[in-house]
Amino acid sequence: MSLEKILIVEDEPVVRNLLQSIFARHKCVVTCAGTLAEATTCVGRESFDLMMLDIRLPDGDGQKFLEQVATLPERPLVVMITGYGTIESAVACMRAGAFDYALKPFSPSQIDVILKKAQSYRQLLSINRLLTDDPEDDDSVLVGRGLAMTRLRQLVERVAPTDATVLVTGESGTGKEMIAREFYRRSPRRSHPFIKVNCAAISENLIESEFFGHERGAFTGATERREGRFELANQGTLLLDEVSEIPLALQAKLLRVLQEREFERVGGNRTIKVNVRIVATSNRDLMRYVEKGDFRQDLYYRLNVFPVHVPALRERADDIPLLAEHFLRRFARKHGVKVTGFSDSARAVMQEYRWPGNVRELQNTIERSVILSESGRPVSAAALGLPGVKINFESTTPFAGSARAGEEVLPMLEESAAAVSAAASPAVTDGHGTVVRLDELEKQAIKAALRQTGGNRTQAAAALGISIRTLRNKLQEYRAAGDAVDADLDAVDA
Repeated sequence: MSLEKILIVEDEPVVRNLLQSIFARHKCVVTCAGTLAEATTCVGRESFDLMMLDIRLPDGDGQKFLEQVATLPERPLVVMITGYGTIESAVACMRAGAFDYALKPFSPSQIDVILKKAQSYRQLLSINRLLTDDPEDDDSVLVGRGLAMTRLRQLVERVAPTDATVLVTGESGTGKEMIAREFYRRSPRRSHPFIKVNCAAISENLIESEFFGHERGAFTGATERREGRFELANQGTLLLDEVSEIPLALQAKLLRVLQEREFERVGGNRTIKVNVRIVATSNRDLMRYVEKGDFRQDLYYRLNVFPVHVPALRERADDIPLLAEHFLRRFARKHGVKVTGFSDSARAVMQEYRWPGNVRELQNTIERSVILSESGRPVSAAALGLPGVKINFESTTPFAGSARAGEEVLPMLEESAAAVSAAASPAVTDGHGTVVRLDELEKQAIKAALRQTGGNRTQAAAALGISIRTLRNKLQEYRAAGDAVDADLDAVDA
């Protein structure tokens, strides 16, 4: 990342001109100041990427000015320069927030090295902000007035200021990751990184390197040293998303990091110490995993210091109107549609629906309905397009310009509802015209693939076009529901 704007605070013209010529070669925009008064005017007028600051200036101490610069909202990296350098002054400047320290006289090559270091550091800061910031600052996670959400807010407020490890559980789509972010945002570590690891999305061969990093040459393709997520999250918070998917072989190493706060990179022998707060999420019953031997019991208890359960949306139906209005305002602004709330039938339909996809499904449904709605009118039940829900068209507000809802609007709404429902939940019929549920078709396809491959899960997954992990998860879901799909087969993963 390039450094574009440089401020040189130096009273000696020869040194000032030398620095200006060096930075000009790097195509930087350079501003010069010979006194602290001039420098104060400069930083008050604009922001800079880098500042070269002399310690001794005609009107004051450069180190004191450094302490003022450290309070700026967009403070530059500061390199202290002096011809009277001592170890004590160098240490004092670094403690006060200086990025580097240079002794006069210096050569152009020394300044080039400092510039490259500063560029690399600013790039690291940018990457850190990218990993830390939430691209969609969603405060909907704590929307709700019911007892369940009130207790959840109280738990977050009580535990967030501590360093306690948190395990957030709940169904998919309930907002577990957003709850984890709330623990980070309300903690003393909020000014440090928030790093996420999606344990279910990383292959078993790479997950150890993602966690702990690797040294150059540690394995084929490791052409340079790389820091892992634990190092990136040092002093901050690390989110282990879907922690149940961590391979058993790696769980022992993870346990050691949680206990000892230290690890070695893959292919390395140097022990690295970190100070990281752990927040984990899971949509599985981890205790059942422990009982089956798929998850270490000691790791489970290490993660379950403070358990937090996020209720399903159907368990807090009273919050549906509040969430729906919240999403309506957001997506109306996003898509530039001026809708006037929800029709009575739309509200009734949302309360009746079970929301198997929880808050995520509600959010997607509201966004779709906003796009389909006519500006200046409320969102109709038809625009929601919820599958399997009977719509009362009589209570739907007519479109502008329609003479009679029964003659012109009703066919339009029925056609829209059919189209949206088909897109949201495509149906397949059997030979007798009966609609077969998609989840049942999925189960039948998995059964057929396992029979065809003689119980070989790897081959069955390849035939179905899914990963072996996805197939295992599906089989576990079926068994948990009392249907052992592969009970009559000697299933293997080879």
